[in-house]
Amino acid sequence: MGVSSPTIVEPVPNPNPPKDFAHPIEAEFARLLDFYRIPWCYEPTTFPLAYGPEGAIAEALTPDFYLPPFDLYVELTTRRQSTLTRKHHKIRRLNELYPQVELRLLNRRQMRSLLYKYDLQDRLPRLIGAPNA
Repeated sequence: MGVSSPTIVEPVPNPNPPKDFAHPIEAEFARLLDFYRIPWCYEPTTFPLAYGPEGAIAEALTPDFYLPPFDLYVELTTRRQSTLTRKHHKIRRLNELYPQVELRLLNRRQMRSLLYKYDLQDRLPRLIGAPNA
């Protein structure tokens, strides 16, 4: 059986919020938010995108951050642009099912620019890898 679209479109609280960041760039982003005193939550919500035949969630997106003052979700990625097809598909699906949800994707190039802006370029290799990697 294939995967079907959800009939009831409801985001759910993440039942297992992480205790640590999944990637070092997320910790660095959180430090910047803290510096500017912007409240944030890490992976607080999971958005079901498709269900399997038995009704279990078959596909979902859990954005990295939620910024309550802006009612904005932020997804960070350090992947090369050529490997982002699956993530872009999920974001398009989220926009279809949850038009009220505001989500911004910060890609590898944008993360690199952010690190340079805050004079953190010495951390680039550890956070997002080599320029052409």
